[in-house]
Amino acid sequence: MSIIDWYVLAITILSIVAYGLWKSRGARNIEGYLLADHELPWYQVGLSVMATQASAITFIALPGKAYSDGMGFVQLYFGLPIATVILCKTFIPIFRSLNVYTAYEYLENRFDSKTRSLTAFLFLLQRGLSTGITIYAPAIILSAILGINITYTTLFTGSIVISYIVYGGTKAVAYTQMFQMAIIFSGLLVAAFMVVHLLPEQIGFVDSLQIAGKMNKLDAITTNFDLNDEYNIWSGIIGGFFLQLSYLGTDQSQVGRYLTGKSIKESRLGLVMNSLIKIPMQFAILLIGILVFVFYQFNTPPLFFNQTEVNRIEKSRYGKEYQQLESEHQQTHVYKKQHATALITAIDADDEQAIAEARQQLQADESKAKAIKSKAKDLMLKNNEQADDNDTNYVFLSFVTKYLPVGLVGLLIAIILLASMGSTASGINSLASTSVIDFYKRFINTTGDDQTYLNASRWATAAWGVFCVIVALYAGKVGNLIEAVNELGSLFYGNILGIFLVAFYLKQIKGSAVFYAAIITEIIIIAIWMKDIMAYLWLNAIGCALLVIIAFLFYEKNF
Repeated sequence: MSIIDWYVLAITILSIVAYGLWKSRGARNIEGYLLADHELPWYQVGLSVMATQASAITFIALPGKAYSDGMGFVQLYFGLPIATVILCKTFIPIFRSLNVYTAYEYLENRFDSKTRSLTAFLFLLQRGLSTGITIYAPAIILSAILGINITYTTLFTGSIVISYIVYGGTKAVAYTQMFQMAIIFSGLLVAAFMVVHLLPEQIGFVDSLQIAGKMNKLDAITTNFDLNDEYNIWSGIIGGFFLQLSYLGTDQSQVGRYLTGKSIKESRLGLVMNSLIKIPMQFAILLIGILVFVFYQFNTPPLFFNQTEVNRIEKSRYGKEYQQLESEHQQTHVYKKQHATALITAIDADDEQAIAEARQQLQADESKAKAIKSKAKDLMLKNNEQADDNDTNYVFLSFVTKYLPVGLVGLLIAIILLASMGSTASGINSLASTSVIDFYKRFINTTGDDQTYLNASRWATAAWGVFCVIVALYAGKVGNLIEAVNELGSLFYGNILGIFLVAFYLKQIKGSAVFYAAIITEIIIIAIWMKDIMAYLWLNAIGCALLVIIAFLFYEKNF
């Protein structure tokens, strides 16, 4: 990056962190530290909820996902509006009326301490791992830009977040997230404009969509019912509904955001705001990935986007073989550009036969390019079995750093880092809240004063920050990051959601039945996942249904 980009990056991040710390000064008790004294307005609640979800993974991995597989991933969010209705009707009023710090406090009142502790433990396990992955995402950026070992960039990015969240708590998270989202939305508009602007003069936005459509990249909705298909309308509405309901309703990283609202009404409005904006936002980010795909029909893409792995293979004994593949890749792209231009000409002339021929040729070029890329991956793994052969996480980053003008590179890198800071801070804050409220205050120190619990919260925040950084150091082999986070959550979310649904709606079922049903359900879900029996989204629905059924069977046996 240029010196101007570094200035833009540094000023953007430091300004927002400084503002968040200034606004969060004076947290004197645990309620202020963990719940921001219940004083946030609805729009800030909504932006905080969105920022918690919109991690760096969203802006790194999602365009790469669309570049590789098209728009189908957007179906994951189709269950969100339905989940929001239930959250506003049931979850928010119950949590707010009981004046809880965490979602899991309610479970002890409804069931018993062991059910509360088990549910809180399941949350800590999955959220701790997921937050570690979100720290890894921006570390990729700094590693690629600076050309230094990703271990050092992971430690650096993790340290920044830990430092301000330990001091400022939930208020620091909320106030920084509000401005983060404003900058993020602005940056997305700029990025989309620049991708189209960089296309050949005769290619406009509509032409880009036509090319993408002919290449089957715009198929946003798949209607076939297939349990092994990760993204279709059924897995999105059903599996996505259970995923979103559990995530927003039982994950403390989300619950903690809307518990900061001034009232039940403000919390509800914040969630509705998130529901209305979330799907269009994800669609727009995926569309940017599609536009980058079209851009690379007319400009030669790297054979492999992860430059670190490319440098490694080029310096190895397989360097000449890789260079040969590079030559084949570049020659293939010469034909691809010709056929893409022919496709646009045919579309403009409305010549169906020519469109079909150009499309067929372009798809053949794409298949050949994928085959060459597959050989390159095999070569990398042959040279190093630990090589990261999934480079979708580097697609957008590679485009930004190579093609965007001075200043915008720094802004977009700042956006990705800010998104990471917001989601990571929320994750660590929720881990600390759950640890202190559901374990420390419940079992270790039951008679402490506010200052004692405030200090414990800060220490817990620091400890979980260190844990998440350690996880991040080992997160390089999880594949596409956004899928990895959702898949990890799906191992636990259905089970946890089932516990809450029994608590809310099946009043006759008691704690022991739910406790043992949760253990059995978790074992079954992990077994299904390990056997790869179905797409991960369905695990949310299956886990929830299993918990309810098994708990009901135990109840019938007077367990």
